[in-house]
Amino acid sequence: MDRQKQFVLRTLEERDIRFVRLWFTDVLGYLKSVAVAPAELEGAFAEGIGFDGSAIEGFARVFESDMVARPDPSTFQVLPWEADGGRVYSARMFCDITMPDGSPSWADPRHVLRRQMGEAAAMGFTCYVHPEIEFFLLNNLPTDGSAPEPADQGGFFDQASHDTAPHFRRRAIETLEAMGISVEFSHHEGAPGQQEIDLRYADALTMADNIMSFRYVVKEVALTQGVRATFMPKPFADQPGSAMHTHFSLFDGETNAFHDPEDEYQMSATGKAFLAGVLQHAPELTAISCQWVNSYKRLVVGDEAPTTASWGTANRSALVRVPNYSPGKSSSQRLEFRLPDSSCNPYLLYTVVIAAGLKGIREGYELPPPAEDNVWSLSDVERRAMGYQKLPTSLESALSVMEGSELVAEALGEHVYDFFLRNKRNEWEAYRRQVTPFELQRYLSL
Repeated sequence: MDRQKQFVLRTLEERDIRFVRLWFTDVLGYLKSVAVAPAELEGAFAEGIGFDGSAIEGFARVFESDMVARPDPSTFQVLPWEADGGRVYSARMFCDITMPDGSPSWADPRHVLRRQMGEAAAMGFTCYVHPEIEFFLLNNLPTDGSAPEPADQGGFFDQASHDTAPHFRRRAIETLEAMGISVEFSHHEGAPGQQEIDLRYADALTMADNIMSFRYVVKEVALTQGVRATFMPKPFADQPGSAMHTHFSLFDGETNAFHDPEDEYQMSATGKAFLAGVLQHAPELTAISCQWVNSYKRLVVGDEAPTTASWGTANRSALVRVPNYSPGKSSSQRLEFRLPDSSCNPYLLYTVVIAAGLKGIREGYELPPPAEDNVWSLSDVERRAMGYQKLPTSLESALSVMEGSELVAEALGEHVYDFFLRNKRNEWEAYRRQVTPFELQRYLSL
């Protein structure tokens, strides 16, 4: 750690960096920032930067508001788009949030995830994740309720030289790579204006940091291309929503704990138990995976999003998929969780999914048979007969299920769990009071 701090201080001087942005995340997944001058950073490493925690969603009540942001030097990166004529203006580091006495803040999502990774480590595992992040590029971001306009009219894998999308993706990937965030591949998604960029796998905490950086980079680069980016789960009623399908694997040292070359699906008993845990607790994880009212407009039958807790191999109608792109390659064995959208809090998402999987391993959950049919084509009666749990269909129902979940409460900790439920209940009540254009059009003549 001392060597990393010295590297940061030396880089600031050598590259004439004027500002260091100290980043952290609130309970809802919004990126927060405090900018400090390089001269203050050595003191920040030693003592942290004090701030009013009551001003941040979910961090503290007014009478216990003093908190400290402690920069993590291992996350230091120069912000490449803020260079002008060779002079670099700023860099960033993620922070851990502590109380004044140095103890971790119970409200810091980074601490929540690190604590769960500690549970995995105690069982001998390191968790690696690989997200497929979807989002929309728009020509405008209207605030008056009118429909947005997609930045292009492309479809799956389209490559049109006259469109904004390919140039945007190239610029975004260059920026991400310059920040040390490795990109596996990118392409145009199915809806007009919809893009996908997949990040190369990393441990869960590093990846959560990377996703927060990713969302910031995408929005900044979009502005340079004359368009706007949104991670709203479902901006168009007649087009698919934006998911963040995420691949999970557990490693025991250099060995993939999910792999068994003798198994029909090349999935070990550990992998099957982890998958069974995710399936069994999936309804409880839905509110964290899909945290906005709008998220549930994406989770509808036939819209390439899961609606029941089922699993399969090549079956993309299932909640969890076991990909088999590289048969026999042990390092590639993983499961793909298809529930989250790209606007969730990645720290909390990874926390609850890992918690569910580890519980499946500890308690020896049995994995049910895979779904071989198109789950979307089955009736509710057929799904129940096959043992598929129905996932919540609204934020209200997802919160009701989460409220009864001991697993989620224990994984998140009492403070984050209670705040999340209160905040989302308020969001649902605000939404429920709205009179929408749909209702006016349908019912005004009554």
